[in-house]
Amino acid sequence: MNMERIKENTIISLDNVSLTLPGPGKIPVPILHNINLHVQRGEAVSLVGPSGSGKTSLLMLIAGVEKASSGRLEVAGQDITDMSEDRLAAFRHQHVGVVFQNFHLIPTMTALENVSVALEFAGHEDAGKEAAEWLEKVGIGNRISHYPEQLSGGEQQRVALARAFATQPALLLADEPTGNLDAKNGEAVIDMLFALKEEHGSTLVLITHDKELAAKTSRQLVMQDGRLTGT
Repeated sequence: MNMERIKENTIISLDNVSLTLPGPGKIPVPILHNINLHVQRGEAVSLVGPSGSGKTSLLMLIAGVEKASSGRLEVAGQDITDMSEDRLAAFRHQHVGVVFQNFHLIPTMTALENVSVALEFAGHEDAGKEAAEWLEKVGIGNRISHYPEQLSGGEQQRVALARAFATQPALLLADEPTGNLDAKNGEAVIDMLFALKEEHGSTLVLITHDKELAAKTSRQLVMQDGRLTGT
């Protein structure tokens, strides 16, 4: 494969990216150090490493939630290094889906509304109908009128999966998606995550402490003290 083809197929390109955040007394605290990462479209990549090593911070940089202190970031064909907050929000709605360990559902909205709002932000006209179809696809079509507190952890994570995939993003970021689930629900959610990824041709970047789960991805990267090994 020639270099132009490789570049065309690259969905994440981080070059010498560092992140420093203010700590106690506003003293700068280095979080990430000179990260170089290149991920091809359709890949499934896992990030493993101890707590506090910088895995979630790296994911938030890729999503455009955090701003890098230095370096260059290109995601889904766009240079997001110096994007404004408004442009970054629009970029996320169009290109990125995120699944968190703690679900991050809006407690005052039903399952249907939690998925619909993501579609509305992405400009979908028939958001309610699409949301219902996605909730059916993840196996909880009979729970669309329930609020998060009325759903089990496994059901809440299925809503989160539906919300993440509903806009059919090119890139899916998952931060310990089974961390709050029992083994049975965790396995069901992971099976669904990988099945949807394959069905829609998404790229997956997955944070996990589970070695068996990491082994399901085509590439395993290690974070240690804010540094990335195996780019």
